[in-house]
This record gives sequence, structure tokens and C-alpha cells, in this order.
Amino acid sequence: MNRHTKLAFMVAPFLAIFGYIGADYYEENQAQETKLIQLVPEGHCDVINQNCVLSSGEFKVNVSDEAGITEINSTFPLDSATLFLVDKNDKMTPYPLGMQKSPYYWQSPTNLRSLVVNRGDSYKLRLIAKIKGGQYISEFYTQTVK
Repeated sequence: MNRHTKLAFMVAPFLAIFGYIGADYYEENQAQETKLIQLVPEGHCDVINQNCVLSSGEFKVNVSDEAGITEINSTFPLDSATLFLVDKNDKMTPYPLGMQKSPYYWQSPTNLRSLVVNRGDSYKLRLIAKIKGGQYISEFYTQTVK
């Protein structure tokens, strides 16, 4: 065995370890980059009657309102969440949601209930949920059924 082969056998384990660590850092960096993912409603959305689920693959968000407190809960922990009420002129009113119990549950007082009080009333909502550099966004309508 010549000296180049011996040197290659000595250096190869270190190169493998450094390559593994470098690949891990690269993957972590890719996961932190900002991505926009769209959430779509699963069927009819009725936030007032707790029947509104938005999804994108395995990630699901349930949007509901009880006694003027609008709440979302998700299948994965969120870093932050903001709900927007959008009027007929496309003017948005933001409601930053505060974490409750755990990063899976977020809520804030809103006036959504007063806007869709009657059966058949409809209102446009937008939601932005952030998870590790990924932004899950949705624009959907809630319509009261009962």
C-alpha cells in the first residue's frame, strides 16, 4: 500500500463526518427559508357553528368563533397567527391571535359574530399562520348555515 492510499484511508472518515454535518446544516437552512403554502377550505366553511377546516396536505387548521372569541387550532404548533376580516371594499382589519394553552391553540376577540349573525350571511376572511419560516395563507368565506 503506497502512502497516498494510506492517507486516503485516514482522511476518508473525517470527510464523511464533515459531509454529514454540512448536509444537516444545509437542510436546516432550507427549512428556515420563507415558503408560501396555500390553505384551502375542506367543504363549506361556517366559522360561527364551528364547522370550518382549512388544509394543505397533513397540515389542518380549524377556525371557530364562540361568544365573540375567534379561535384557531392546528395539527402542528404555530409560531404566530393573524386573522383578517375583509369588508366589501377589500379593507382588511387584522386580528393578531394570541397563543392559548399551547402553540396549537390561538384566539382573539373579534366582531365576526356580529357580521354574520343571520342565516345565509357571508363574510370574507384571510388567515396567515407561520411555522418556522413557512407561511400558510388562506382567503375564504364563512357563511352561516343555522
